Amino acid sequence: MSENTMLNVSEDSSLGKVEIAPVVIEVVAGIATIEVGGVSSTRGNFASGVVERFGKKAHGKGIKVELTDTGVMIDVFVVLDYGVTIPVVAQKIQENIRQALKDMTALEIDEINVHVVGMHMDSTEEAGQAEE
Repeated sequence: MSENTMLNVSEDSSLGKVEIAPVVIEVVAGIATIEVGGVSSTRGNFASGVVERFGKKAHGKGIKVELTDTGVMIDVFVVLDYGVTIPVVAQKIQENIRQALKDMTALEIDEINVHVVGMHMDSTEEAGQAEE
């Protein structure tokens, strides 16, 4: 489906309809991802990096939402802190996104795929190891 497709979430249309843009799902999923302990950051693209340098926070970076005929699929691209257990953190990310979207939008998500694209090494640990 196209990127501009709105997701219709209203069941009772007597007062009108309620639609949610995919960018809203991206922002909610992005904030829910960063809330999980062990997540250093989400991977963005060049444009979101430039935007953040000018002071605007890109909450939806590193999140890809796909509206299919069967439902909603979300891909999350994260950088984790060194030393965390990857499967545990990934599962917490999936649970947190699913719960946040259910609470805020009443949407059931078909898939939440977590892609670990890097590990963040703490600079103080690196400096300490270099001195030894």
